[in-house]
Amino acid sequence: MLGIALVLLSALLYGLHYLIFHDAHHIYIYLLGDIAFVPVEVLIVTLIVHRFLSSREKRIFLEKLNMLIGVFFSEIGTDLIRTFAAMDPDVHKLRAKLQIDTDWPDDKWERIELFLRNYGYSIEPDVAGFERARDILKVKQFLLLELLANPNLLEHDKFTGLLWGVFHLMGESMARPSFEALPKADMEHIAGDIKRAYALLVHQWLDYMRHLKKNYPYLFSLAVRTNPFDPDASPVIEG
Repeated sequence: MLGIALVLLSALLYGLHYLIFHDAHHIYIYLLGDIAFVPVEVLIVTLIVHRFLSSREKRIFLEKLNMLIGVFFSEIGTDLIRTFAAMDPDVHKLRAKLQIDTDWPDDKWERIELFLRNYGYSIEPDVAGFERARDILKVKQFLLLELLANPNLLEHDKFTGLLWGVFHLMGESMARPSFEALPKADMEHIAGDIKRAYALLVHQWLDYMRHLKKNYPYLFSLAVRTNPFDPDASPVIEG
């Protein structure tokens, strides 16, 4: 309806122009010129202006998304990594690679990412470790629910997969009143759920650390000083 109204308004104005000036030749010249400019206008609006606005909106969206990821790691993610790493018999291999430094060049980040893709994550069933993980998840269950309910996170497949992995682990952990005297098969099942969440956490953590290094050096400095793979990590800056 709006399109029809605009076309009729244009025809009315051209008709008014002819009634006043009686110059159809002038109308045809400008009408053809205006129509000839339409493809150029479409090019400018759709390919240049629209792309610029889309790029800006995407950048703002990613910033908001990374803020949510930051909340996740500060509230629960880093603690979960520490808890899971304590059950990893080969964690020394990760610690040797993930002593992140503020001077890491881009190619080193890429090499570490390749290492993590090929790393064989393993978790040894441990009652005390399972209980620590359950306690962390129980305290932060409402945060996880709020993050899962955020529609913006649906645009980030990797982080959404991480949330589902952690959420599933929470469900499995809280469904058992105790981890004592569980059958071996059930202990291994829970260890497998932790292993899945552990791998997803470490990959997302590395991505987030790289984002902080590039965009927020002051936040990156704190994240390095609280590195969950550094047994001597401390937020305190020594003189």
